[in-house]
Amino acid sequence: MRQFGLFFRKEMLEMGRSYKWLWVPLVFLMLGVMQPIVTRFMPEILKSAGNMPKGMTITMEPPSGAEVMAQTLGQYNSVGLLILVLSLMTMISGERQSGVSQMIFSKPVSFVSYTAAKWMSMFSLITVSFVLGYAGAWYYTVQMIGSVDTGAALTAGGFYLLWMWFGGSLTLLASSLLNPAAGIAFVSLGMALMLTMASGWFPRYLAWSPGSLPQIYVNGLLEGQGMTEAAGALIISMLCILACFAAATYRVKLVKSKI
Repeated sequence: MRQFGLFFRKEMLEMGRSYKWLWVPLVFLMLGVMQPIVTRFMPEILKSAGNMPKGMTITMEPPSGAEVMAQTLGQYNSVGLLILVLSLMTMISGERQSGVSQMIFSKPVSFVSYTAAKWMSMFSLITVSFVLGYAGAWYYTVQMIGSVDTGAALTAGGFYLLWMWFGGSLTLLASSLLNPAAGIAFVSLGMALMLTMASGWFPRYLAWSPGSLPQIYVNGLLEGQGMTEAAGALIISMLCILACFAAATYRVKLVKSKI
């Protein structure tokens, strides 16, 4: 436990020195706030754009607060996931390439504590960034668009946070297996995209896969679906996260055994 604490503080300090604790939450906050603001002023933006025939009027039905929140989560599912992958992809491979991991494992340290510290620091960064951005999106949506059901918003946010944890776990697993940063990003984003697409193509067979989480949080916002209706996807996703952690830990163990 003492080694885990030391490694965890090391990871948090490195995230601070690389300004990840600054720019990642700020990007999530910007993405969250931008969607309700753009939606609120979209008619004015279109009017000022010009290049429209004289006398032409644009009528847009204002979206509900739940629809704007769902659109915000859609932004996180694309740009937000990309930002997280880019910020996490060298957490293991970077130390392996620079020789830091070889120096660490030359001492009697636990590879489980080493990997768990990286996992927990990854969870911390994702959770803080998402909660800050989601809270900002929720506040501006209520102020500028309309009210959002609290239970549905919390349910959707919980499922999306789990999806982000899964994406981060895939990234760290790929970082333990591969060296090139581009390859890590490609594999992580590719697997997440394939799971999402496969769950949409075969909803009957992949209803409980992690790839179904994006559709679950949309249903939670727009239709009021509760967490109990998606308990299967919740459990399977958590098991997949644990499997990614176990696989990355085993890979780190193999690296340690070669030193």
